[in-house]
Amino acid sequence: MGESKTLGSVIVLFAMLWLPIGQYDFLMEHWMKIGTYAVPFLLIGAFSLSKEGLLQDHFRNYRFIAIMMLIAYIIHQYEEHWIDLFGNYYAFYEFNNDFILGNLGAADSSIKPLTKAAIFVINTSLVWLVGAIAIWRSPKQLFPLIAMASIIMVNGVVHILAGLAKLQYNPGLLTSIIIFVPLYVWFARYLMAQSEDYKNQIIAGLVWAFLAHVIMVAGLLMANWFNLFPEWVYFIALVIWSIVPVGFFRNGKSA
Repeated sequence: MGESKTLGSVIVLFAMLWLPIGQYDFLMEHWMKIGTYAVPFLLIGAFSLSKEGLLQDHFRNYRFIAIMMLIAYIIHQYEEHWIDLFGNYYAFYEFNNDFILGNLGAADSSIKPLTKAAIFVINTSLVWLVGAIAIWRSPKQLFPLIAMASIIMVNGVVHILAGLAKLQYNPGLLTSIIIFVPLYVWFARYLMAQSEDYKNQIIAGLVWAFLAHVIMVAGLLMANWFNLFPEWVYFIALVIWSIVPVGFFRNGKSA
C-alpha cells in the first residue's frame, strides 16, 4: 500500500511538471531554479530518515544516499544551466549549440538543435525522474540508485573529457570534478565493500548511463537536425529510458 502511494505521488509530480497549465514558457527558462529551491526540502527529508541523526548512520541508508545523489546533480544543474563559473546565465544552451553546429559544419548559427524544451525534458527525466525512482525503490531494489550514480559518473566524465579536448571550461565542469567523480567512486567502493555481487549491477549501470547519453545526443540530432521524427517522440524515448532501471535486478542482487 505504501509503495503504491509513493508511485502515485511520483506520477502526479511528473504529470504536473510535464503537463504545465499556462507555465510552459516559465518552465523552459527557469526549471533549474525549481530544483535549486527544492534542495533544502530534500535535505530535511534526507536527515529525517534516521532517528539517531548521526551522519555515519545516514551514509549506510540507501534512501539517504539516493536523495544526496539527486541533490548533487541539482547542484551540477545550477552551474550547468543557471549560473556558471563565470557568472553566465544558461550558458550550457549556447555553449552546446555552438559545439554541435561546429561539429556538423553548419554555416547558419541561428539554428538551435538543442532546444530549451529538450534541455528541460533531458534533465527532468534522466536526472529528476531517475533520482525520484532511486529514492522510491531504495533499499529494496538498488539498481535505480546505481543507475542514478552512473549517470552522474558518465556525465561528469563527458564534461571532463570535453574540457581536456579543448583545454577550455564548459558549464558544469567544476562540479563534475569536485562532486561527480568523487561521489561515484565513493559509492562504487561502498557497494563493493558490501558485496562483490554488486559488480554486475555497477557495470550494467554504466552501460545504461552510456546508452542514455547516446540516446540523448543521437535522438536530438535525428529529431531537430535531420527531422526524422517530431521532438515529442524524442522526449518519450527519454522518459522510457529513464524508467528502464526499474525492470532490472528487481530482487536486489546481481543476475
